[in-house]
Amino acid sequence: MIERQTAEIAVVGGGVVGLACALRLAQDGHEVALIEPGTPGMGASWGNAGTIADYAVMPVGTPDVLKTLPALLFDRNSPLAIRRAAIGALAPWLLRFAWQSLPRQAAANAAAIATLVRDAVPLWSELAAGIGGQAILQRRGAVYVYERAAALQAAGADMARRRALGVTVDLLDAAGLAALEPGLPPAAGGAFFPNAVFLSDPGRMVGLLAQAVAAAGVPHIRARADRLARGPDGIHLSGHGLHLTARRVVIAAGAHSRDLARQAGDRVPLDTERGYHLEWDMPVPRLSRPCCPTARGFYLCPMDGRLRAAGTVELGGLTAPPSPHRLARLQAGAQAIFPDLGPPSRSWMGFRPSLPDSLPVIGPSQAGPEVIHAYGHGHIGLTLAPVTARLVAAVVAGRMPDRDLAPLRPGRF
Repeated sequence: MIERQTAEIAVVGGGVVGLACALRLAQDGHEVALIEPGTPGMGASWGNAGTIADYAVMPVGTPDVLKTLPALLFDRNSPLAIRRAAIGALAPWLLRFAWQSLPRQAAANAAAIATLVRDAVPLWSELAAGIGGQAILQRRGAVYVYERAAALQAAGADMARRRALGVTVDLLDAAGLAALEPGLPPAAGGAFFPNAVFLSDPGRMVGLLAQAVAAAGVPHIRARADRLARGPDGIHLSGHGLHLTARRVVIAAGAHSRDLARQAGDRVPLDTERGYHLEWDMPVPRLSRPCCPTARGFYLCPMDGRLRAAGTVELGGLTAPPSPHRLARLQAGAQAIFPDLGPPSRSWMGFRPSLPDSLPVIGPSQAGPEVIHAYGHGHIGLTLAPVTARLVAAVVAGRMPDRDLAPLRPGRF
């Protein structure tokens, strides 16, 4: 018989967002339990590009993307693609995505994202200092690389929009890019985001965060929460090996959050982007900072003892195996930049929780504030982890959050 457990607050999900929420709530004096079936931080929180991307203010869906959406989705070599077997299941999500890509909606989504990421870097600096991760946080910025002159010229309008949203960016010509990153092959130019920071080892940073959560007295319940039900004595969570009652529940299970949200009373159109990375072991990476060849849709990331190529978007659900074709395209793209790269040392696939408007769901359930949502961050989950933790802590404490949660509410769809 499973022993009944209790907690004041149960945080469901041990990715970087769930860990940051658990730590913040414990530091605020709450009794917190972390529910995570695996090793905390070993999903997309480990396999990402490691960039605290305060410049990533543009949603995935924009008018430009909408114009070419059919070609993008059905081209196997596109940076944004779809598994054909998943088309039927994804149709409602894609319709919402198309609607959110219209000019008015895309502009509103960009403004909301910019508000969220505006203080991501100082909050990460504070978090890293608190968990002993200062040496992992690298303050060297990030670069978009434009291989062709036409792409560099078109980037001017994009960067103007970002500047209007508070992003600091410098456009570089070919010589400026070569001076900044001499290891890159010749290109038309780039966009340098000097205020961005990156993690030289995301897995190690998230590991330090998990250690800090444990040191704060938060037990790790190694189980999967499959069912959520409201009761007179609190919120009941259950699953194989789990029977827990909590006064409040924070759903921070990333791509696995949709079913729990529905059981809480909120129908959220969450779906899954399958992200990939390849790594090449090398004593000294060939770059000084993350570089994104924009036409290829991935990042080249210098990390401790290795170079990581991370990115591309594949809409395809949680159950299908990794796509050899996507991995092959990622390898071909990295070797187009560095032709002498041999076979990769390892590969990885993970799941990004994705919403049609590129905004996360943060805030109380429509059915009652006993359940708080904190998921759906898409490409900026790592960036927004401490931001989300601060917002969740404000909701739990009954304080006014320091920014408007209306664009993030679960009922906005």
